[in-house]
This record gives sequence, structure tokens and C-alpha cells, in this order.
Amino acid sequence: MVDGIRIDKWLWGVRLYKTRSQATEACRSGKVRIHEQAVKPSREIRPDEVITLSLPPMVKTIKVIALTEKRLSAKGVPEYMEDLTPKEEYQKLIINRSQNFEFRPHGLGRPTKRERREIELLKKLLDV
Repeated sequence: MVDGIRIDKWLWGVRLYKTRSQATEACRSGKVRIHEQAVKPSREIRPDEVITLSLPPMVKTIKVIALTEKRLSAKGVPEYMEDLTPKEEYQKLIINRSQNFEFRPHGLGRPTKRERREIELLKKLLDV
């Protein structure tokens, strides 16, 4: 078993980020914290450390159970991390998704003048 592993590699391995580059960039921009301090991508982590990730609109809290250098399957992730995120944080995500009702399928372009007026009318009706 490995003594320590780079945090960006572990975050990618347990599927918290799609690519290792995204995990590295999140560390560099201060979105990954351990003990309330931002960490660099090269920081080595060990089991039983608690990591806080800022994934707007929520803040995710993860406990490291084991280390891995390889990308895991979705079924194998619970053996390597424990999700300590409060339910209120997941509620923020649900609320944010439900408020975005102006979804337009890709490829339709900008709304026409008539569609824009209908959208504005709908917004007025829902705000009442």
C-alpha cells in the first residue's frame, strides 16, 4: 500500500473530477482545502484526512479512507472515500437545478422575439 499520494491524483482517481487537469486546477484556485487551508496539487494526503471541496453551489466534505493511484470504477469508490457532506448542501444543489427553467436544447440558437416575450411573461407569472 502507498504511504502518501498527490491530492490531485487521488481526487481524479475517486471520480470527484473528470480529468486530472481539472483536479489540479481546482487545487491551484483554492477550491480544495484540508483543515481550512487551501492545498497545492502536489500535497500528499494520507488516510483519515478530511477534504473540503468547493463545487458551487455546494461545499462537499470527503474523508479519505484509502489511497489509490489508479482511476476507480464507480462501484469501487466507497472503499476509498466517505462522503460527510450534510444533506443541506445537497438541497442547495436541488434548489439551484429546479430554478433553472429556461433550458433550451443545444442547437436551437437564441430565442426569437416572440419566444423571449413568452419567457418574460412566464417569469412574471411565477414571481407573483
